[in-house]
Amino acid sequence: CWRTDKPILYYPLESWFIKTTAVKDRLIELNKTINWKPASTGEGRFGNWLENLVDWNLSRSRYWGTPLPIWKTTDGEQEKCIGSIEELRAEVDKAVTAGIMPSNTIDKDFDLHRPFIDDILLISEDGQTMTRETDLIDVWFDSGAMPYAQLHYPFENKEKVDDRTNYPADFIAEGVDQTRGWFFTMHAISVMLNDSVAYKNVVANGLVLDKNGNKMSKRLGNSIDPFMAVDKYGADVIRWYMLSNSAPWDNLKFDLEGLGETQRKFFGTLHNTYGFYALYANIDGFTNKEPKVPMEKRQELDRWILSKLHSLTQLVEEAMDDYEPTKATRAIQSFVIDDLSNWYVRLNRRRFWKGEISEDKIAAYQTLYACLETISKLMCSFSPFYADQLYRDLNGTLESVHLQDFPKLDSSLIDMELEKQIEISQKITSLILRIRKLEGVKVRQPLSKAIIPALNDEFAVNLAKVEELIKSEVNIKSIEIIDRKSSVIKRSAKPNFKALGAKVGKDMKAVTGPIFAMTNEQIQDIENGNTLAIEANGNSYAIGKEDIEIVTADIPGWQIMNDGIYTVALDLEITDALKLEGVARELVNKIQNLRKDKDFEVTDKIRVEIAEHPYTNEATKAYNEYICGEILADSLEIVAQLSTEDTVDIDSNEIKILLSK
Repeated sequence: CWRTDKPILYYPLESWFIKTTAVKDRLIELNKTINWKPASTGEGRFGNWLENLVDWNLSRSRYWGTPLPIWKTTDGEQEKCIGSIEELRAEVDKAVTAGIMPSNTIDKDFDLHRPFIDDILLISEDGQTMTRETDLIDVWFDSGAMPYAQLHYPFENKEKVDDRTNYPADFIAEGVDQTRGWFFTMHAISVMLNDSVAYKNVVANGLVLDKNGNKMSKRLGNSIDPFMAVDKYGADVIRWYMLSNSAPWDNLKFDLEGLGETQRKFFGTLHNTYGFYALYANIDGFTNKEPKVPMEKRQELDRWILSKLHSLTQLVEEAMDDYEPTKATRAIQSFVIDDLSNWYVRLNRRRFWKGEISEDKIAAYQTLYACLETISKLMCSFSPFYADQLYRDLNGTLESVHLQDFPKLDSSLIDMELEKQIEISQKITSLILRIRKLEGVKVRQPLSKAIIPALNDEFAVNLAKVEELIKSEVNIKSIEIIDRKSSVIKRSAKPNFKALGAKVGKDMKAVTGPIFAMTNEQIQDIENGNTLAIEANGNSYAIGKEDIEIVTADIPGWQIMNDGIYTVALDLEITDALKLEGVARELVNKIQNLRKDKDFEVTDKIRVEIAEHPYTNEATKAYNEYICGEILADSLEIVAQLSTEDTVDIDSNEIKILLSK
């Protein structure tokens, strides 16, 4: 027994069967027309079940349940199968007339379940008493009859089944363990009754396991209280976590830490993005009723994020049409975190908080609003409560997002060339930031130069178009784009002996020589997914990325890093001029943090006094105007003595600063 782990004794009983083997071939044929998610369940688990089909054991020995509507004489020679309440009532009338039943109790309040139905006796054609067959109907027959029972078919709504108005179902979903249960019984009854499938699309859900991949059970003590999880994280977080973590048909290792990460990374990021929009929109009095700024007048980043938004809309719609919610949720999540928050908002913050309202500022508001509203509509099927609140907050309305149309794709706004260019800038930016982190050089510290090999002419053109964006984002002064054949960045290959061993065997020595001799161009081709043919002892071997290790030669004073097809060399030398600018940027950061600590409004103009210090004096003077512009200061003065407890740490130097409004 699965509950007690005790052995179970099986013994044979006489049973009633439905001869499903008579329609076996048709069951198999129609199953192939159903869209199974995953396909392997329909073709494998369910398909194999049908291939090895036996007759359906219909009867069960239970005290209560749906009765087999069959009455038999004592000798078993005569049977009656009753097909409706009306027919049963008519048969009982005959029994009453014959004196077998005292009265006809089949009225609207009569309970048709066993054991009550067992009190009903009928009479055969030759006058013998007939009692009901004591077995019950398998409850899975009830579930399989659902498409018709819900409509009281065929006694009512007959046309809704016959003309296919309410049948077959467009979509059903249940656990994969229903292969031999609900999925089968619905399919079998439908084929036998109507020569039709009962459902067109089916998602066979996997199991929810504990974080270690074990089945949850109270006995093992590894189950999670769902009410606790909902109270702590919210139902929407749980839904999103489960859908984005793995496809519904895959088993899910459920981990409470994963809920916290989803709440923080996705919902927290989206909430903060909305908060950023609401803060500055309220300050500027933006209502989204302003005339729309034409696309040709919007900045490149506006057009890029709207292109990504409509590409996302297309992807989500296609994924949902294909019953792939995991693809949809992951795409939405990536857009919100990587594109909208970490790129668009971060690179456009200055447009929102600097200066008076202008056409460019309105364009930024309209772009961000469009993204947030569309996201609320795209995600509402997965996280209905949060999406509804986001939509209502955005629009200042009580009308629900669930009453709105699904976002309409505007293909004219999709610019794949622009998306390619920004993707290049994101990849290169990520590499340079990784180098900075590895070398312990803050982003606020300017660096002089980066060298980037172009993969091809198209790459060089696209990279040049986003050069200024990259320089601004990673705080470098110049970018040099070099030909991939250039010898400035020298790379070499060496054999990956573990991978090569199984491929080349005894020819290892003959193959390693050509690998060591590979040129930059050959290495680049392999990184692009191609293979290089190496002849050895009459054999030809296709050498791919997995067969080699790529080594980049060091350049003194530079750090080189590659990730797939992208390579960056960064000049790490910090000149006196660069150091001075870095100190100025540090001052901006520290003063901005002081503003927040003192609860100054984002619009407050301030005056700043900074105590004399040899580490900051020159930077304060040289970049006075820049610092004031960044921190919304009317003045920034260096004073000999300063009475304040406010100090900031800049590169291990304690600097006193006084802010006033």
